[in-house]
Amino acid sequence: MSPLTALSYVLPHRLLSSIARKLAYSRNSRLKQWLIDTVIAKFHVDMSEAAEPDPRAYPSFNAFFTRALRPGARVPDPDPRALLMPADGHISQCGPIKSGRIFQAKGQSFTVEELLGDAESARPYAEGLFATIYLSPRDYHRVHMPFDARLIETVHVPGRLFSVGTDAVASVPRLFARNERLVCHFETAFGPMVQVMVGALLVSGVETVWSGVEIPPYGHRITRKNWRQQDITLARFAEMARFNYGSTVITLLPPGVAELAPQLQAQSPVRLGQRLATLIG
Repeated sequence: MSPLTALSYVLPHRLLSSIARKLAYSRNSRLKQWLIDTVIAKFHVDMSEAAEPDPRAYPSFNAFFTRALRPGARVPDPDPRALLMPADGHISQCGPIKSGRIFQAKGQSFTVEELLGDAESARPYAEGLFATIYLSPRDYHRVHMPFDARLIETVHVPGRLFSVGTDAVASVPRLFARNERLVCHFETAFGPMVQVMVGALLVSGVETVWSGVEIPPYGHRITRKNWRQQDITLARFAEMARFNYGSTVITLLPPGVAELAPQLQAQSPVRLGQRLATLIG
């Protein structure tokens, strides 16, 4: 465990994230430009992919960080049986869910029930598939839909805000089931599907296209919202939500409906729209 990861056990997570949020939304021209220029230089951000390629055109760091892509910068796999990668980033882990447990890193795992916040919601995924995708500060920070789906419910699960970097994932037990997160339940032609937006240290917000800002406000109890009567349907490849600063999205699929793309493995780079899995039959 790195010294920074060890220190994160005692850091005031929400206070730091609240400070980061204020900085991210600041309209101070010098401050916001220094933040933008620093991230572009340090993480080699490719601004040619952005709908607005001029770094000075963004009114705040958050506007830069949640920037849209130019048309055609990402295209969906044309096979209608392909479930799409929901985000740019790297595969943290992916594979089968075994007896209700999701593999995190060597010696680390957590249960679907812990991740989703209740046993009933976890049951359909007990022997299914998962893919955990880490978004670094250089990546496009909007999350899209793997497949056509209707929104059923969201569950805001309060928790900590540990870093989701490689060392923390390898060192912090049950990290993704401990961090604050927004669980999004969908209904599809092949059955249920879950997208989990996992918060992280210095992540100052999670927003959805149907409801706006979800995190913050930070929660102290599980909060459920029933969307069944709202008839919110999102198309395959459509934007679903966005992160402010880097974090992780976890996709869960029930058993027997799809096979993960064979080339996917831990730490492999991925791009929005490429094949995540292929429907069976």
